[in-house]
Amino acid sequence: MAHTVTFSIPERKLGKADIEFAVKKGRVKFGTLKVSKGSVVWVPVNKQIGRKLSWKRFAELAEEHGWDE
Repeated sequence: MAHTVTFSIPERKLGKADIEFAVKKGRVKFGTLKVSKGSVVWVPVNKQIGRKLSWKRFAELAEEHGWDE
């Protein structure tokens, strides 16, 4: 089953407030992806503090663990 991703965009410049993507598997929330000017943060469901990655580190991990289609 594919994940469902929804988002809301605050009426501010990116970097002042995160864009939040709610990620669900079926009807169950899987976590939240927060995107800002300086980083990305994954917050698992039922957690308040997430895992923060700089864009540089995110790109390194994507290159190392991602794949071409």
